[in-house]
Amino acid sequence: MADDPTWDEAHTAQPDGEATPSGAATPADGAPDPAAYVPYQPPTRRQMREAEARAKARENGTYPLVQPPAPDPRPVPGAAAVAAAQAAADAAAAATAPPTPAPEAPATSSPLVEPSAPAAQPVPPVAASDSHWADIAPARAASSSPELPAPAVVGAPLASTGGEDMRRPDDIPGSPVTVEDLFSMDSKQQWPLSQEVSPTKRKRRRFIWLWVLLGLLAIGAGGAATVWVMFEEQVRSVLGWEIPNDYEGTGNGEAVTVTVVSGEIGSDIADSLAEAGVTMTSDAFYDLLVSMATQPSFMPGTYQLQGEMSAASALAALQDPANLVVSNVVLPEGIILPAMLQRLSDGTGVPLADFETVAADYTSLGIPADAPSAEGFLFPATYSFEPGLTAQQILQTLADRMTQSLDAAGVAPDDRLRVLTFAALVQKESGSVEDMYKIARVFQNRLDTGELLRSDASIAYGTGNVDSINTTTEEQEDTSNLYNTYALPGLPIGPISAPGDDAIDSVLNPAEGSWLFFCLVNPETGETKFTNTYPEHLEAVAELAAWAEDYEARTGTPYNFDGSRGDN
Repeated sequence: MADDPTWDEAHTAQPDGEATPSGAATPADGAPDPAAYVPYQPPTRRQMREAEARAKARENGTYPLVQPPAPDPRPVPGAAAVAAAQAAADAAAAATAPPTPAPEAPATSSPLVEPSAPAAQPVPPVAASDSHWADIAPARAASSSPELPAPAVVGAPLASTGGEDMRRPDDIPGSPVTVEDLFSMDSKQQWPLSQEVSPTKRKRRRFIWLWVLLGLLAIGAGGAATVWVMFEEQVRSVLGWEIPNDYEGTGNGEAVTVTVVSGEIGSDIADSLAEAGVTMTSDAFYDLLVSMATQPSFMPGTYQLQGEMSAASALAALQDPANLVVSNVVLPEGIILPAMLQRLSDGTGVPLADFETVAADYTSLGIPADAPSAEGFLFPATYSFEPGLTAQQILQTLADRMTQSLDAAGVAPDDRLRVLTFAALVQKESGSVEDMYKIARVFQNRLDTGELLRSDASIAYGTGNVDSINTTTEEQEDTSNLYNTYALPGLPIGPISAPGDDAIDSVLNPAEGSWLFFCLVNPETGETKFTNTYPEHLEAVAELAAWAEDYEARTGTPYNFDGSRGDN
């Protein structure tokens, strides 16, 4: 378009916003003078969109709901021409649109409703130089798409189209979006509803990604654990991590017993500690022993330790005798074999049947085969047994102890049965160590003179009535009882109790005397009278009876001689 040489001349603003050259005449009928038009200025894109929206609103009957744009206060050259062209375009659109009933007026007035547009004015003819104005109205009318609604003004109420959102043509799903449209979009414009993602779906998608992440982490952790289990040593070697082989501290408080057997060396003890869970590894304890300048010595036995101790703590505990675990069993002198086995079982926890089985096979303990049983060959004393010992080991300890006493007393092996049988009889009939030597003399004098020993204790043992020494006349005459010293001469066939060292020594070294009888005259004090003749013996028996009457008078209860020494 050629520049108009008259543009730079002075222009006068007209009341309708139209600028004309100075001195230009305006026809009286209101028709514009073609010669007075300034050169054409194309409308802006915004003005075109707003015009299209107004045209479409008029077609749909929603024009009152469309907010008109604010007028531009600046004087624009050719504004009158643009307004005339706009009016012509509006008239053409109204002529082609089908008649539409007027919309009902809203109940309340809206500040956004603009007054009805004035009737369209005919477009005056234009000059040839400005003939392009003749194409503006048809082109604008043709450019308006009857199928697309005009964009709604932000903040305006919904139109009567059912509350549908006002969208640009390029907002419709499937419509291409050009670069020009991207730059012309309103920042507050909404995307199509069909393309929006609901909050529920967005939340579900977030949870899906969370579960995927957790699954990946679990797979990674499982893989790392598998690698660690299968290749721990290699991983530690690569990373330079030393594998610990020792605990720290003095233990976890859990009691653990460990037995040190005689003859074991340091590596054996180290293995025992590791197997029991005292130390983490056997190397921890063994390396500690090797590093010591002076090697420690270990006392055989069972020790009370704790679980998860350091090697140093375990060594210190093994050196402390207070940690030795023992089972103390008291076997008094004069105890018989069944009672002895029961005490051993109660004290050690070893079943009684195990002791009875070993005692029945007494020759395995070194007891002479001509002995009727193990009775008398197991030494009575107070024993301390370690846990884990068997019945065989325990009874062997008692048998060895008796052999030690006999050897110390100078008893020959082939004389052991006789000495123990004699000593067991003295042990059962005596009330004190002093009386043992006198009673041994009485029995020895009777044996020397060929008289019967007449021991009620031996008869009671043969009958199985081991809780009493009182016997009946029938029992005294029973010769089938091989322990009956009333009917059979000499010593019984075997020991009737477990004699101690004093009883053994009294048999080998009896007191000097010619006594043939003895009688307990005061059970409370243990006083015993030894006599040479039978009448003297009867006086001692009468003295015992008098004491018993006095005891009953004092206590109101007859004295029970069961288990006590009577007369002999």
